[in-house]
Amino acid sequence: MEIRQTLNEILVKLFRNINDIEERAIQTEEYKGVTTNDMHVVEAIGLGSPKNMTAVAKSLGVTTGTLTIAVNSLVKKGFVDRVRSEEDRRVVLVSLSAKGIRAYEHHQRFHEEMIEAVVGQLTEEEKVVLEKALRNLNNFFMDKNK
Repeated sequence: MEIRQTLNEILVKLFRNINDIEERAIQTEEYKGVTTNDMHVVEAIGLGSPKNMTAVAKSLGVTTGTLTIAVNSLVKKGFVDRVRSEEDRRVVLVSLSAKGIRAYEHHQRFHEEMIEAVVGQLTEEEKVVLEKALRNLNNFFMDKNK
């Protein structure tokens, strides 16, 4: 099979399945009802000091209003804590609760397993080529998203 046709088939299958695969990897008894979108918000909030909603929304490429809906859900599920800034009461800060930190770490382990499955048997030269190919693909999507 010609390489372009093979790559097309692989990419189409990969994109078709990636959310499904990630959703199943997330689902455990503790994280029942958590969506891939929820996990992406958890990931964007990350570990460490609280972040303001505007910064998190920007990192996800969504509006603050859209993020507010997602954060409201995550607060109700017990994954996110929300407080007002002491310096400026108009600013809302979000951080992960203990449950959110565990979810973050669970999701990170999935990503680490995925990366190991991809690069575990590659030579250093093959890793460089793969990185370049994926950067090119990401740039393609970023250009299409403008």
